[in-house]
Amino acid sequence: MSYTRLLYHIVFRTKYGKPTIPEAHEKELYAYIMGIVNNKKSKLYRIGGTENHIHLLVDIHPTIALSDFMKELKEYSSKWLAKNPNFPDFECWAVSFAGFTYSLKDKQTIFNYIKNQKAHHKTVRFEEEYRCFLTENGIDIDERYFLKD
Repeated sequence: MSYTRLLYHIVFRTKYGKPTIPEAHEKELYAYIMGIVNNKKSKLYRIGGTENHIHLLVDIHPTIALSDFMKELKEYSSKWLAKNPNFPDFECWAVSFAGFTYSLKDKQTIFNYIKNQKAHHKTVRFEEEYRCFLTENGIDIDERYFLKD
């Protein structure tokens, strides 16, 4: 038996950051995403976001690569959203995402950060937040591609 804790903070957005996730129906989407995560034998600790992006705090099963996890999560949720009349403006997810690993001691901090997304984005635009995440995690930003999808 192997023991792992692969704790990720994942951020992904709608195509071009369009506001296509109505607050009145976001919990419906979050529940659907939770089902996808559970079916991947992974654990969702927190989900939250705004009309144009979502944050996940998730422990991904060790047999699943992060890129495969996100590909399938976006694919399944896109199909569900396309059929759901509560999300009439949703077109698709952006191709890119950001995923960062954290230790267990950071779990509550990330949990609270995601929980407070609505208040946070009253003063901080998504683009600023995303740029900050990349910079804090030592990722060089190529401006030619930054949030272009």
